[in-house]
Amino acid sequence: MTDTAASTPAADFVARALRLDCAALSDALDRSGIAGQCYEISPRDPGFRMAGHAYTVLYRPAGHDEEGFVGDFIDDVPPGSVIAIDNRGRDTMGTWGNILTEMAHHRGLAGTVIDGINRDVALCRELNYPIFSRGHWMRTGKGRIQLAGLQVAVQIGGVNVHPGDLLRGDADGVVVVPQAMQERVLRYAEEITEQENAIRAGIRAGLRMDEARRRHHYHHLQNPGYDKLR
Repeated sequence: MTDTAASTPAADFVARALRLDCAALSDALDRSGIAGQCYEISPRDPGFRMAGHAYTVLYRPAGHDEEGFVGDFIDDVPPGSVIAIDNRGRDTMGTWGNILTEMAHHRGLAGTVIDGINRDVALCRELNYPIFSRGHWMRTGKGRIQLAGLQVAVQIGGVNVHPGDLLRGDADGVVVVPQAMQERVLRYAEEITEQENAIRAGIRAGLRMDEARRRHHYHHLQNPGYDKLR
């Protein structure tokens, strides 16, 4: 199966992703054999929704002889990007606060995903700037962490993320679609959504749920062998 990611505008992938929920994309990732579900990464507000391509940031603990430079990278992030911050899940200091939230919102970024925590949650909710993380707490990362890399491979919730990968977030969490697999995964998710909508329509029309599910191969929608059933 040939993927057309190289010839499709990035904005088209983002627009398609925004029409799909993370649950459908998760099933599509399963069908594709891709582990792209970010474990225990959740929105700071259940209404947050975002999709965009990853701009990655990596942190490490600051050494005893370091001041702890957290980085001034925000001005270089392209509009529409999702900033993916890997702080190795550390929950004793934040990597993101109100200044970055205001700057990101002003610059038209799509959102921020953190394997770690953030602070200043009130402002991201006020501005409707989507942040997904392991939690929030007020303690700063300044002096405690050190910028270790930009636009490098990172991990978010146990999922490998590379610059340019497609990230989608909603109330259920965050999924990562590898850049080279965008067309396939999105197409699968669109098919899954169509079939699940047909199941619901059948139930509303009076079908038993087991029959509606059988007609649309519900129990196999996420399986790699689904195409052989049709």
